[in-house]
Amino acid sequence: MFTGIIETTGTITSIITDGTNKTFWLSSPISAALTIDQSVSHNGVCLTVEEITNGLHRVTAIEETLHKTNLPSWKEGSVINLERCMQMNGRLDGHIVQGHVDTTASCIAVTEKDGSWEFAFETDKKFAGLMIEKGSISLNGISLTIFNVTEHGFNVAIIPYTYNYTNMKHLHAGNSVNIEFDMIGKYVSRLMELKG
Repeated sequence: MFTGIIETTGTITSIITDGTNKTFWLSSPISAALTIDQSVSHNGVCLTVEEITNGLHRVTAIEETLHKTNLPSWKEGSVINLERCMQMNGRLDGHIVQGHVDTTASCIAVTEKDGSWEFAFETDKKFAGLMIEKGSISLNGISLTIFNVTEHGFNVAIIPYTYNYTNMKHLHAGNSVNIEFDMIGKYVSRLMELKG
């Protein structure tokens, strides 16, 4: 379980393909402090740390994860948002994020707003019911509030701190991001579907 408050970023140093799996080695300020079997959010995807060596850590994504996320687009040198799982003895500063990505969205526009940035995203219409004005969403693991919601997409506003300390500054029109919709919204949607 995560909060969507990004702790740091890491850089992919190598990628190994083994059958339908992809293994990623990352270098980050927290890699040496991680432990084997620890869950870490990588751009919003919960992945298990398998190995740690020389300031690097290794994780593997299986076919299902690769199918639902933007991990297939990761390359050596890609900058990835990282968050260790939340501790139950502190404040929940973002919102409840499971690290279970629902889908991806395409960035269609980035607008600088003289001190902040506005990003517009487009996603599949079938997810329209999970997006509400001023609702929470996780984009590449970042807890954000959405607005200008349509049946095909939404916008987010990024403050300077988030822009500078996450990989949002590397995001351009045409790039994809991992999306996890609000967990409570997903349960409500499912209950309504079953009642229908």
